[in-house]
Amino acid sequence: MINQEKITALINSSNYISRDLSWLQFNYRVLYQAQMSSRTVFERLKFLAITASNLDEFFMIRVGSLYNYIDYGKRRTDYSGLREDQFKQKLFEDIHGFSSQGSQLLLEELQPEFENNGFKILDVEDLNDNEKEHVDTYFNRMVFPMLTPMVYDTYHAFPVLQNLLTIFGVVTTDKREETGNRRKISFVQIPKNLPKFFQIEREDYWVFVPIESIIEAHITRLFRNVEVESVDLFRLTRNGDFTLDESDDLDTDFLNELKSKLRTRKTGRVVRMEITANPSPLLREVLMERFDIDEDNIFESPVLLDHTRYWQIVGHKAFAYLQPSSPQFTTPVAMQSFKKGDSDNIFDRLKKQDIFLHHPYNSPDTMLELLEAAADDSKVLAIKMTIYRLAKDSRVTKALLSAVESGKQVSVLFEVKARFDEENNLQEAKKLQEAGCFVIYGMSAVKTHTKLMLVVRNEGNQVRRYAHLGSGNYNESTAKLYTDIGLLTSKEAYGEDVSEFFNAITGHSQPKRYNQILTAPRQMRKGFINLIEQEAKNAKDGLSSGIVIKVNSFQDDKMMDALYAASQAGVKIHLIVRGICCIRPGREGLSENITVRSIVGDFLEHTRLFYFHNNGEPIVYGGSADAMTRSFDRRIESQFEIVDPLCKKEAINILDFNLKDNVNSFVMNEDGSYTKQKIKEGDRSFNVFNEFYNVTQKVVNKSKIF
Repeated sequence: MINQEKITALINSSNYISRDLSWLQFNYRVLYQAQMSSRTVFERLKFLAITASNLDEFFMIRVGSLYNYIDYGKRRTDYSGLREDQFKQKLFEDIHGFSSQGSQLLLEELQPEFENNGFKILDVEDLNDNEKEHVDTYFNRMVFPMLTPMVYDTYHAFPVLQNLLTIFGVVTTDKREETGNRRKISFVQIPKNLPKFFQIEREDYWVFVPIESIIEAHITRLFRNVEVESVDLFRLTRNGDFTLDESDDLDTDFLNELKSKLRTRKTGRVVRMEITANPSPLLREVLMERFDIDEDNIFESPVLLDHTRYWQIVGHKAFAYLQPSSPQFTTPVAMQSFKKGDSDNIFDRLKKQDIFLHHPYNSPDTMLELLEAAADDSKVLAIKMTIYRLAKDSRVTKALLSAVESGKQVSVLFEVKARFDEENNLQEAKKLQEAGCFVIYGMSAVKTHTKLMLVVRNEGNQVRRYAHLGSGNYNESTAKLYTDIGLLTSKEAYGEDVSEFFNAITGHSQPKRYNQILTAPRQMRKGFINLIEQEAKNAKDGLSSGIVIKVNSFQDDKMMDALYAASQAGVKIHLIVRGICCIRPGREGLSENITVRSIVGDFLEHTRLFYFHNNGEPIVYGGSADAMTRSFDRRIESQFEIVDPLCKKEAINILDFNLKDNVNSFVMNEDGSYTKQKIKEGDRSFNVFNEFYNVTQKVVNKSKIF
């Protein structure tokens, strides 16, 4: 047993917070949303499902990466200072506590509210006779033909059990066998394409019957003439495929060695096994031995396995009227001053004024308007885009296809390594390529994560370039759920930069110095560190200084060290980090001037903004990159400087509002834990997810930081 006091002391002595322990703190903040009694039961189930999905991915990618070190005997020291075995013990201990809280919440708070909200989850035995007949018919026609029992014994090899499927482990006894072991274990995998619940409409409410309850009620159909001794459910999480992009702590030589070894495996290494409470000792023992796992890896559950199943209830059409609705989209601030009689033509508008977009408060239609107008406009010569994730039935794809059909030159860089969107991206890219679009399927060594669009238009006396630069994907569905920023502009400096950038990533060009953008993996980290160091110099020289950074994740040690030095020079630094944050705020002698907050709530915070006070002449960047090692070294990213005075004020207003929020904010403590911010007596509540619907030019003109 590893000494717990030693582990705690090592963690506390490090200047950095563990990436993985910080991620778990983030998932606790998501779970907090599910614990809020002020939310509807459907919202609470949604957030519970999100925590489950997050945890699945975390085990596949991050815990999988940890096991690559453990299994192949490689050294690894986490930011916390812990070696791989020490860290595994600490991590799994914390995850067990998290999983228990989720199950307890479901049992004690959410399930008692189901009936009052128009539904129940019932087993087959709780149904009436007529409903059981419907279930029998469903099983016989739909379910039974899909099931394949797989026995494991002396004559049958252990079957390949798939990742993230719910699986029956059935122990049977055949008393007719006179020799050998009469007890055998068989496995039945529940197909992925079967709904998690069978739905029954009663007069006053809906009944959801878990698919595993239906199969278990008919299990003897699969095991005739033998005695079924025990039936248990389990679910495996395996080491997922990963790349250098995802493994900031993996050196390249080991990665190449590992890829070669992993190719010999039929399936990924099991890193977690969820199983029903009090399973068959025989089944448990066989699975532990077969998968080379110990007690840390086993998560016994008193509730249904796989909380992602609750999306089926949350998204059910019968409860649509109970879902909270967002206010109507607001007009972008730059467009609020447009008068009647002004041209409705997006090109004419952008010649007069850059337009700053803040989604989901501003509709993605403004960005799509530029793309669709470019597809139809006879003066447009070319369209270029980077695409990371697209919506189903995407308007982006339709506009690009229309542009190709009308004879325009269309070039698209599709990132086929966008995790979990690979198949959709390949299908969309194929459509465009077959239509005549010039398609590049990403870059071999790095992931293209930047969000850029360029429209080239012949306007008679000149060829003008229109650009969109953003933090979010060109996905009109997620644009309603994620907070993101975008800049629409016709300024030549941006057009020149984006043109240079496309030439670099689609060809063999080495770009000259950019005017208004910082790019990775070439210059972004250095550019930001120079700006941080300038703030430190200003502070030392007695000039006004300050830094505010809003990102999804903050993990890069070089950036953190630069901020520590700036803090020690007297620079006030506010970080707004939704997820992982490895910087340690408020430590004496290191980071007294650094604060960290996380905002988690109705929308997924996805905006990236970097503010440098610059002695009262702020420099502000926005774009696609987080402050992660992978973002700086192993991704194609871009951050654009916001120079238009009004647009810059809008960006500053976003940061100002985030720092004022006292409803959705969690404040990071020096030890890496988080405390939910409370509204002080006498203060009014300030909820960013509501306040941003009321932003006007008058509001942004008042925004000020430091």
